Amino acid sequence: MSNNDNNVIVWVDIPVVDLLRAADFYNAVLDKEVDITELDEMTFATIGLSDGSGGCLYPDGDYVPCDSGPLVYFNVDGRLEEAVVECVKMGGEIVQDTHQIGNFGHRAVIKDSEGTRIALHSTTKS
Repeated sequence: MSNNDNNVIVWVDIPVVDLLRAADFYNAVLDKEVDITELDEMTFATIGLSDGSGGCLYPDGDYVPCDSGPLVYFNVDGRLEEAVVECVKMGGEIVQDTHQIGNFGHRAVIKDSEGTRIALHSTTKS
């Protein structure tokens, strides 16, 4: 099965200032392997590539994070509270603490180690 079979969103590119710091952050918060990859003359890090929809972190020296725009939700099902704790430990920031989003489960909105706003999602609060 490919990403296109069941997922509306198939990939996300996340610009970062410090690739290794961001890779460590996403590895700890998502509890997923983040692999550093060198392809031609570009170095980037992939997240969750083998498990369906994934994405990459790529260095962008001109990147300026903002507090608006699309909000990407990352799956931390069953470990939302743990992921929020890891976020803070790894240099991130809580924008909106864990809260219910109707019948859609629970989320926390955070800023990653680079200042990018993302959401952590779980079907349960813990």
